[in-house]
Amino acid sequence: MIDFVQNTLDGVTAGASYALLAVGFTLIFGVLRRANLSYGPAIMLGAYTATWVFLQTGAGLIVLLVVAVLATVLAGSYVERLCFAPHRKGAAAAAMVASFAIWMQLEELATLLLPRHLYAFPALYEGGPLIFGPFFLRVESLLILLAAIAVCFVGWKVLYATRFGIAVRAVIDDPRAAELSGIDVGAVSLRVFAVSSAIGGLTGFLIVSSHEQVTPMLGMWSTLKGMLAMMLGGLGSLPGAIAGGLALGLIEAHSQWYLGPQFRDFIAYLLLFALLAARPPWMNTRSAY
Repeated sequence: MIDFVQNTLDGVTAGASYALLAVGFTLIFGVLRRANLSYGPAIMLGAYTATWVFLQTGAGLIVLLVVAVLATVLAGSYVERLCFAPHRKGAAAAAMVASFAIWMQLEELATLLLPRHLYAFPALYEGGPLIFGPFFLRVESLLILLAAIAVCFVGWKVLYATRFGIAVRAVIDDPRAAELSGIDVGAVSLRVFAVSSAIGGLTGFLIVSSHEQVTPMLGMWSTLKGMLAMMLGGLGSLPGAIAGGLALGLIEAHSQWYLGPQFRDFIAYLLLFALLAARPPWMNTRSAY
C-alpha cells in the first residue's frame, strides 16, 4: 500500500508537466483544429536560449524564466506566421507538414546555439524532498503541480471573463460567423499561439530546472508527451488536457513500478491506441472549453 501511494504521488507530480504541455497543444488545436508539431521544438529552443544566457552571464532563475518564455513565444509566433496563417482556411495536413519542417529548423538552430549533447541548468530548488512519514515529495515537482493548477485557473478565467476569451470561443464555435461579426480571426489565432507558447516556455523552464539539465531530446519528448496527454483527455478540452496529463503520469508511474521501466511508455501508447480504436464520446474534435 505504501508503494502504491508513493507511486501515485510520483505519477501526479510527473503528470503535472504533461498537463502543462497538453494545455498548450489544446489551446492551438481548439482554435485552429490543427496539430502543431513544432510546439515541442519551440519549447526546446526557449530552454536552450535560457541555457545559453546562463552560460554567458550566470543569470538567476527569474531572468532565465523570462528569457525562456520570450524565446518560446518568438519561436511560436514564427511557426504561426509561416505554417498556420497561410493555411488557415486550407488543408490541415499542409499546416501539419509545414510545422514538421519548422521542427527541423528549430532543433537545428538550438543545436547550433549549444552543440554539446548535455548542458547543466541551475536547479529550481536545491534542498531535500518533503517527507511525510513513509512518503516523500520533491519540492520541484510540487511547484510544477502548483503551476499547472494556476495556469488552468487563469486560462479558465481568461476564456470566460474577458473579451479576448469571448472572441476565442466564438472562433472555436464558428470561425466564419466570428469573422462576419467583426472578430479578427488571424489576430486571435496569433494571440492564442503566443499564449500557448508562453505556457510552453514556462513548462520547459520548469522541466529543465527540475532535471538540472537540457538535452536535444527535449523537443521530441515535449511533443510526444503533450500530444499524448491531450488525446487521452479529449481533443480540444482544457479540463481534459489537465486530466489527460495527470492520467498519463499515473499510468507511467504504476507501469514502471509493477511491470518494469521498459513497459512505461508501451502501456501509455497501448492505452491511447485502445482509446482511439474505441473512440469514446468524450474524445471528439469539438472544443469543450
